[in-house]
Amino acid sequence: MTPDEFTNQELHLDVGDGHSLYICDWGDKHAKTPFIYLHGGPGSQIKDGHREGFDPQKHRVIFFDQRGCGQSTPYGSLEHNTTDDLLEDITRIATHLKIKKFRLIASSWGSCLALLYAIRNPKNVAGLVLGGIFSGSRGECEWVEQGRFNGFYPEAWEEFLERTPKEHHTDAAAYHYKNILRGDAHQVFNSALAVEELEHSIMRLDDRTHPIDPATFDPTSARIFAHYFSNELFIPDLYILKNASKLTMPVWFVQGRYDMECPPYIAHLLHRAIPGSQLYMTIGGHLAEHETRSVLRAILLQLDAPHE
Repeated sequence: MTPDEFTNQELHLDVGDGHSLYICDWGDKHAKTPFIYLHGGPGSQIKDGHREGFDPQKHRVIFFDQRGCGQSTPYGSLEHNTTDDLLEDITRIATHLKIKKFRLIASSWGSCLALLYAIRNPKNVAGLVLGGIFSGSRGECEWVEQGRFNGFYPEAWEEFLERTPKEHHTDAAAYHYKNILRGDAHQVFNSALAVEELEHSIMRLDDRTHPIDPATFDPTSARIFAHYFSNELFIPDLYILKNASKLTMPVWFVQGRYDMECPPYIAHLLHRAIPGSQLYMTIGGHLAEHETRSVLRAILLQLDAPHE
């Protein structure tokens, strides 16, 4: 994340096990209830565009790169890099910054982390603002890994299988995960590129393709992604859906109705399970298109009092 005039501080926080997290504290440092932003992935990073929708004169937002991601070190490390580690890091960050209670804002993989954290640490969480809802269940993972979206994006699944030996068409994702994590340099690169291009090809509602340039492609993100998904995200199946009713803080869901990464039925099930939660379905895909961004911005405007 590039610092700007609203950046309060940048720091690297030692969270143990050899990991140091990049943190950017941004916005109104006197806001009573800060946000902690959880990026997607696993394996992505904080980007400048994640500041969109926040008012730096009213909101305080804590951005950070998860273990092994972005500016956190050691870059790409899979050691001591599990879901439980990431959840504990949220508390470590809040403690270091002397934040007692905060809201979590996230989408995709970040929404899964936010829900898990709120279930396990409800006293710390003042509210959840979530988009691209993902609960980490096996069914959601298989939606992408087994190409269940191919009725909508048949060419994307076809291209993925073309990069996979025929004998592995029934376990294509697992084949590529194995290559990424235990293959030689050639296998790592090719399988990482296949996984990344599959993800990218089904994200956009507008159906425009944005090919990845092999000359500049970094397989590190895909390696972290494969590490988590080959370990079933280190989460028991249906854990969030089974425990969602325990959440009593305000929860806002904003879900693209045409999201091919995170099927919308999950947002609906969670909304039904969480008393008082609010669900907004938008004309959008996995990425935050115009309508989705507008709804998220409207929600944030409700939460903009600088000294609540």
